Amino acid sequence: MHTGVFETLCDLKRETDIETISELEKWLKDNCYPMHGYSISGNAIYEGYGLEKNGGRFQWFYTERGHKQVLEIFATEKEAVAHALHQIKSDEHANRNYIGMYKCDKEVEEIVSELKKRGVAYVTDKIPYGGSQDRRTRIFVLGCGIKKVKDLIQNA
Repeated sequence: MHTGVFETLCDLKRETDIETISELEKWLKDNCYPMHGYSISGNAIYEGYGLEKNGGRFQWFYTERGHKQVLEIFATEKEAVAHALHQIKSDEHANRNYIGMYKCDKEVEEIVSELKKRGVAYVTDKIPYGGSQDRRTRIFVLGCGIKKVKDLIQNA
């Protein structure tokens, strides 16, 4: 009799075991990386980095507004995947899941308090929205913490 937990643990790949693009894509999804900034396995993105096979080689690229710039070329999928994983893990923004943007500091305090209660790691920043006098606070949840806060996502 299997409980399902063991099977789930066996399905999770250690980072050092990831050798294919499909394994990389699965690892990113399993670890709750938002896929809107990375094109792995051909998912469409507006702006960001990607990994694809082109002929017999593998390309790490950057794309913005339909313009793609190849940054690195690799002879093997394993090398390309190792490079992509390193680049993604080095990007401090890669595993940030956006939950909302707020004008009112009181609302930010309430959301942050709730994140702390739930033990969810988060980051905030302030950006000019409607000009330098209209600053907004954005809140991002790290990794799979997003699963604990679905009810807090703005416009969900």
